[in-house]
Amino acid sequence: MPIHYHTNHPITVDQFIELLRASTLGARRPLEDRDCMAAMISNANLTITAWEGERLVGIARSVTDFHYCCYLSDLAVDEYYQRQGIGKQLLRETRRQLKPDCKIILLSAPAAVDYYPHLGFERHPQAWVLLGDKAI
Repeated sequence: MPIHYHTNHPITVDQFIELLRASTLGARRPLEDRDCMAAMISNANLTITAWEGERLVGIARSVTDFHYCCYLSDLAVDEYYQRQGIGKQLLRETRRQLKPDCKIILLSAPAAVDYYPHLGFERHPQAWVLLGDKAI
């Protein structure tokens, strides 16, 4: 069955959690916190999803202004469907929604560090992260 891609197509919290569990991102996301997972979906303003029939098999979830920068929060593909070009197509479809000079910014999962340079991403040494439990 072919894979179909959709922009801002509604997904349920359960579909999102199931996909993350089936990908390498599940270990680094708060899957047991349904309120958080629901907010992750509802507050993303650009989602590209990959479907095989009614089954969600991939997602690129972003927060963006569409002109200057796009923070790619999640790029997840069900492990069964990996190495078929789905992640690359999710990125292409994300890029298609953005203005030509808009940068895509992401924090890589440890298992995917070698994946992004292959797609043309450049490492940025000045990135910083302030965890939610740290005071300013």
